[in-house]
Amino acid sequence: MDLEIYDQTQDGVDPQKITLIRDILNYASKYINLKDNTEMSVTLVNNDRIREINRDYRGVDRATDVISFAIEDQSDDDFPVIMNDEMKKDIPENIGDIFVCVDKVAEQADFLNHSNDRELGFLVVHGFLHLNGYDHMKPEDEAVMFPLQRKIMDSYGLTK
Repeated sequence: MDLEIYDQTQDGVDPQKITLIRDILNYASKYINLKDNTEMSVTLVNNDRIREINRDYRGVDRATDVISFAIEDQSDDDFPVIMNDEMKKDIPENIGDIFVCVDKVAEQADFLNHSNDRELGFLVVHGFLHLNGYDHMKPEDEAVMFPLQRKIMDSYGLTK
């Protein structure tokens, strides 16, 4: 998977956390059999920035922990790109972007009495699953997404 990680935090993120993000997302992509030429990004931000994003894109004026922006399929307004199977195979598929609030990682890890690494991994995997079409708005969707999220976390080694 082609993964870009951007640190837009005020104080900078420990390089070990960047490695954790990269490792767990590569693990999760293999776990769900994602194509190797898939690409996505993770942007690390503070409370003020995620609050702006949450307000501007979701209409909720408060900081949150993670926001996912999935790249949607072609809309009716798009000009169709015609490619044969060989061309499709060579072009990376961008699944979207995740924004993670490092302030919320620390707050929630403290509140839940587990490590910052576990909370960071949880939020990144949660956002990643959203980019791949998983959701938890309906009970039947939650029954699929949450156990998968737990299996990925546990088998990676970030158990509760």
